[in-house]
Amino acid sequence: MKAVTWQGKRDVRVEDVPDPRIEEPTDAVIRITSTGLCGSDLHLYEVLTPFMTPGDILGHEPMGIVEEVGSEVTNLRPGDRVVVPFQIACGHCYMCDTGLPTQCETTQVAGEGMGAPLFGYTRLYGAVPGAQAEYLRVPQAQFGPIKVPEGPSDDRFVYLSDVLPTAWQAVEYAAVPPGGTLAVLGLGPIGDMACRIALARGAERVFGIDLVPERLARAKRRGVETYDLRAFENEKALIHAIQDETSGRGPDAVIDAVGTEAHGSHAAKLAQQATALMPRKLSAPFAERFSIDRLSALHMGIDLVRRGGTISLSGVYGGMADPMPMLTLFDKQIQLRMGQANVRRWTDQILPYLTDEDPLGVDDFATHRVPLAEAPHAYEMFQRKQDGAVKVLMQP
Repeated sequence: MKAVTWQGKRDVRVEDVPDPRIEEPTDAVIRITSTGLCGSDLHLYEVLTPFMTPGDILGHEPMGIVEEVGSEVTNLRPGDRVVVPFQIACGHCYMCDTGLPTQCETTQVAGEGMGAPLFGYTRLYGAVPGAQAEYLRVPQAQFGPIKVPEGPSDDRFVYLSDVLPTAWQAVEYAAVPPGGTLAVLGLGPIGDMACRIALARGAERVFGIDLVPERLARAKRRGVETYDLRAFENEKALIHAIQDETSGRGPDAVIDAVGTEAHGSHAAKLAQQATALMPRKLSAPFAERFSIDRLSALHMGIDLVRRGGTISLSGVYGGMADPMPMLTLFDKQIQLRMGQANVRRWTDQILPYLTDEDPLGVDDFATHRVPLAEAPHAYEMFQRKQDGAVKVLMQP
C-alpha cells in the first residue's frame, strides 16, 4: 500500500509499504477514506525529529471502512464506517474507566514512561504505524473505533478522531462559567474549533488571538472577537486591550492552542534546531533531558487570564527543562489543566452537534483536500502557513 513516511527533518515521502494485517484478536484493519494533517504532525516534521526513525508512517486522524476484524472484536464487522481516535486504549482498565484513556494501563508505553500509544507519533508513544496511508491496523478495536452513519460526507465525522475531542476537552478544562469570557491563543484547527465549541456551549464572549490573516478572518466570521498580534506594539499592549474589554480583570479562562511552536523565544528555537541536527544517538537523550519549549504563548496566557481563572493547554509541549513562572501561577491562584484529549470520553457528547444543521461548521472546516500522493506538498504548505491552509484532509 501507499503511505506517508518520515525520512528526516522536513522530509516526508509517499512510499510503498507492507499492507497491515490482523496480529492480535483485538485488532481490526480499516481501509482509509479520509485522513487529516494535524498541527501535531508538524512537530514531527520540525521539532521532535530525535524520536523518529526513517520509514515511520505518519498520521493520526483517520476514518474509513472496516475490512477485517479479529476474533475478539464483536462490536464491528466488515463494511462498518468508523472514525478511529488517535490514541490506543483498552476501554476497561482503571484509567479508561475513570475517563482517562490517554493513560490506559493496558497499552501505556511503560518503557518510555509515557501514557497510551498514539498512531504515527514517535517511539515515545509506541512507534505505531500511522494513518496517512491506504490501510490501517487498529489495535484495541473492541473499544477505539466510533461507528458513524452512512450518508453525510467524511467531513461531517472525521474530526472525531482528534480535532473535535481535543477542542472539546480544551473548553471543558477551561471551565468557562455560563455567560463568561474566554481567550483562545492560536486559531489553527484546534483553536478555531475551540472557539466554535465555547460559543455553542454558552460563552458570552470569545477572544481569538493569532497573527495569520486567514485564520483571524475565518474565526471572525464565526462570531469570535479577533486580535491580530501584529497590530500591537507588544504583547502587553494586546493583553491590556483584552483586559479593557473584561472590566480590567482579564478573561475567565484562556486556552493555549499554540504549544511549543509559539513565536517569541529565539534561544529555545535555536536549541530545538540544534537538537534536530545532532547525531541520532546523542539527540534523543539530549532532547529528553534538556529540551526547552518556546513558552511565549503560555506566558502570555498566564499574564492575560484573570486572577482565580483557568488556563487550559491543548497545544503540545515536549520540553523537560521549561522555566515556569511558579510565583505568578501561585500568586494569581491560577488553575492549570492539560493533556492529550481523552477522545472516547467526549465523543458521545459531541455527536449531537454533528447534524445537518452543522452548528460547529464541520462540513466546510477543511481549507484543503488533496490526494495522499500530494502529502509532501501539503506538509510544506501547512508548515509555512501558505495559501490560507488551516486544515488539510487527504484522500488515499
